Amino acid sequence: MSGNRYDRVIEEVFLATYSEGASSIEFSRDELEKAARRLSIALPKNLGDIIYSFRYRTALPERIRATALEGKEWVIRLAGRSTYRFELRECIDLTPSPRFRAIRVPDATPGVVVLYSLQDEQALLAKVRYNRLIDIFTSLTCYSLQNHLRTTVPGIGQVETDELYVGIESSGNHYVIPVQAKGRGESLGIVQIEQDFELCAHKFPNVPCRPVAAQFMEEDVIALFSFIRDEGEVRVLDEKHYRLVEPEEP
Repeated sequence: MSGNRYDRVIEEVFLATYSEGASSIEFSRDELEKAARRLSIALPKNLGDIIYSFRYRTALPERIRATALEGKEWVIRLAGRSTYRFELRECIDLTPSPRFRAIRVPDATPGVVVLYSLQDEQALLAKVRYNRLIDIFTSLTCYSLQNHLRTTVPGIGQVETDELYVGIESSGNHYVIPVQAKGRGESLGIVQIEQDFELCAHKFPNVPCRPVAAQFMEEDVIALFSFIRDEGEVRVLDEKHYRLVEPEEP
């Protein structure tokens, strides 16, 4: 399975250069190919899928995670064109908490949109958009500006955000709201939120950034998180859950 070969390749790259006490390890895309040759593993044509998988879809292998200090975790960051970095950082759990009450919102998603949504993430973004959950969550009047914005940020490389909103508060101030979305069985990652802050700083330097993450919890229950930067670290500011119900339900 690709997951197993991905694990073996990324482990090989990490362990080839890791030394006890290290907190940062830089590597290039070429090293993925070299590691695969040493292990006699056939790689996919799109080598970037290995990096994307461990940054956004799955946890790093146990042999890598076991080297992290207590309360820390390894993440993969972009370090330039075709260059990456394993970096040790404070653990931030973005698993939706079961202790929150789900706020009931009449479901305004057009049935035809639900019928033809091709993937869980797209269905989630559609439900968030049609039910104006970003407005409700942030207490701003929000407008969708662009889906799947992909751009290059100096010092990082290529980044992508699932949807970009602009918001206006009652006093007239504007905000940029990048949204990351994850379907069922997928995990939100703090690296994506950090990149959203950097994207906004580069593209909208004079507009405050309010990143939001959306996660499907169960059928028609959506968790939303907001974030701030506190002393250089990204932290969770707020979390709320919304249950979409039929309009006639009490």
